[in-house]
Amino acid sequence: MNHSGKITDLRVLDVRFPTSLSLDGSDAMNPDPDYSAAYVVLTTDRADGIEGHGLTFTIGRGTDIVVAAVHALRPLVVGQEISAFTTVPGLFWKHLTGDSQLRWIGPEKGVIHLATAAVVNALWDLWAKLDGKPLWKLLSDLTPAQIVEMVDWRYLTDALAPEEAREMLERLVPTRAEREAEMRRDGYPAYTTSAGWLGYSDEKIRRLCREALAEGFTHFKIKVGADRADDLRRAAIVREEIGPARTLMIDANQRWDVGQAIEWTQALAPFRPLWIEEPTSPDDVLGHAAIARALEPLGIGVATGEHCQNRVVFKQLLQARALAFCQIDSCRLGGVNEVVAVLLLAAKFGVPVCPHAGGVGLCEYVQHESIFDYICVSGSLEGRITEFVDHLHEHFLDPCVVRGGRYVAPLAPGTSITMHPASLAAHVYPTGAIWQKILSAK
Repeated sequence: MNHSGKITDLRVLDVRFPTSLSLDGSDAMNPDPDYSAAYVVLTTDRADGIEGHGLTFTIGRGTDIVVAAVHALRPLVVGQEISAFTTVPGLFWKHLTGDSQLRWIGPEKGVIHLATAAVVNALWDLWAKLDGKPLWKLLSDLTPAQIVEMVDWRYLTDALAPEEAREMLERLVPTRAEREAEMRRDGYPAYTTSAGWLGYSDEKIRRLCREALAEGFTHFKIKVGADRADDLRRAAIVREEIGPARTLMIDANQRWDVGQAIEWTQALAPFRPLWIEEPTSPDDVLGHAAIARALEPLGIGVATGEHCQNRVVFKQLLQARALAFCQIDSCRLGGVNEVVAVLLLAAKFGVPVCPHAGGVGLCEYVQHESIFDYICVSGSLEGRITEFVDHLHEHFLDPCVVRGGRYVAPLAPGTSITMHPASLAAHVYPTGAIWQKILSAK
């Protein structure tokens, strides 16, 4: 493929959607989120005008800080040959994360890592568009050696060596085509969180459960953690609506201490949740392990990773058997490269990857990563299901499609993240028309 040309500019926008007005996305720790993004556009000197688009998901205030961090990364990208990334994406990732002065404000975590994700994901979008492939297909066509190269193996080799990862990938190469055909035909299994936001009324929860059932969903997640009596009532409503045979998951969004997490989840055990998600601080590896051991006899697994800041913390969670379900986030980790690192680690430890989505753009991103994981890394759908939230997809040129409770494999070139220019213009904070109207009314 022709990867000639240079990256000539990096633009970044502070894009926010006023979802707090309808309490979409509300949970025990985040009662009034405005789904937002630091949105990156990479332009080149190519005659075809192809651009790379990427974003990092945020929930309102603070997006401007991520935008500033993206600007700090700009000198590391602008002026670079496109082939410097597409030839050795792992080396380029180290170039982005290795600037010593910027690394100091991480390293590889926090705001600078969120910014890195937006830039890295934009680079992969550019590459996929140049090759005329959706991201999942671009990744699935790489050789095991190319996949191993894209990972920064520093800090990981005590858990998984590059040679072992390549052997894992090589074993699945002969059957890749079968799984690709299956994904094109059947899509990837999804679960819904759309019925379970904490701010919704009981009547709305019932209606949304019934709508999701009619759409073919079999797995439902609700938010918990603010009030136990309220959680018990809402869990009873959802279990009543979905019946005994379908699957319920619960998500505390980091609300509890370790002991409280165990006690509160035990109280919800009669509703048979498959997992408790983010029961405590995302950085508390030993706390998650203690919760996992306590809940194991009840058949309730621990799921976490939405706020896991890098591959090293994931490595420790897996080594400590602290999670039963690994929840990568496309923008909390440092973009596609680091997501692939965690997919490989999870496969080594036999833990299913069930990505975090929702937000703005996250569903568009994770469909690609889940399909790639199945085709090339895990080779299995057992225990695997990807989150779907039905918000804001209308703002994307190639929005994700869920049919019959499964993500339909995207076919358009890129990462599915390019937004309509009109949506970007209307939602830029604070000058966009949507925000001018809201702010003038206050």
